[in-house]
Amino acid sequence: MAKIGFIGLGNMGGPMAANLVKAGHTVTGFDLVPASLQALQAAGGAVAGSAAEAAKDAEVVITMLPAGEHVRQVWLHQGGLIDVVKQAGPLLIDCSTIDVASAREVASAAEAAGLSMLDAPVSGGTTGAQAGTLTFMVGGSEDAFARGQAILQGMGKNIFHAGGPGAGQAVKICNNMMLAINMVGVAEGFLLAQKLGLDWQKLHAICSTATANSWALSNYCPAPGTVPTAPSARDYAPGFMAALMLKDVKLSQAAADQTGSPTPLAAQALSFYQAVVDAGDGAKDFSVVFRWLAEQPRG
Repeated sequence: MAKIGFIGLGNMGGPMAANLVKAGHTVTGFDLVPASLQALQAAGGAVAGSAAEAAKDAEVVITMLPAGEHVRQVWLHQGGLIDVVKQAGPLLIDCSTIDVASAREVASAAEAAGLSMLDAPVSGGTTGAQAGTLTFMVGGSEDAFARGQAILQGMGKNIFHAGGPGAGQAVKICNNMMLAINMVGVAEGFLLAQKLGLDWQKLHAICSTATANSWALSNYCPAPGTVPTAPSARDYAPGFMAALMLKDVKLSQAAADQTGSPTPLAAQALSFYQAVVDAGDGAKDFSVVFRWLAEQPRG
């Protein structure tokens, strides 16, 4: 079992750290929110007064932060964790969803300091974080992946090595771009079905076994009353917040601009999620795009 420092104990990081404790690891965490520290203590972990303190003498240091700027700040700048831990030589793992350039910048700085680093964003939302069934999309060297695989298995069910530094983030950006588009398509289908006089539950039962089936339809259907465990059954309580989906689709569009990749559907989906956030529903699950679409006039 490993001694782990965990920085970022929010809706995702908190349950992930708790699952590492359950797996038998010694976990010391840090977060700016006192309630998050208390939750880790209640789960059997220890808490620190700073990121540097949480990482001190750790064999593995994990971050789960909101955006690339936070990751760069913690690892490279004011937090300076790479400098703090380089003598101890831990494996570094960033589970945040950020831009590929930031992931590679931090990994390059870690390599220059003689450290191995993985970018390991996740899919599965808060439900997967709590259940320990997350999918990890991992970028980094083969050796670093081998070192980190057992740690990631304490938090997830599906662990994939996507390639070198930044590859995990690249997969995550593509995955969430496709999910964002798919959710809009499911929402449009169910709204059209309503106008055609169809019963949503019957439509769901049929399409879940037909060619329109997808994760967004079968497990996360945005039409209320179709999937009892979906956010749509709880007034779109997240789940995965619409504001976070907006962030991820923006990342995909920045990558598309940089690479010259055509993504017209993603660009359209981006405008929808931006409208959802602008309407005040950024803290709702991203499937709330269904409710926003339902309020739009035809044409």
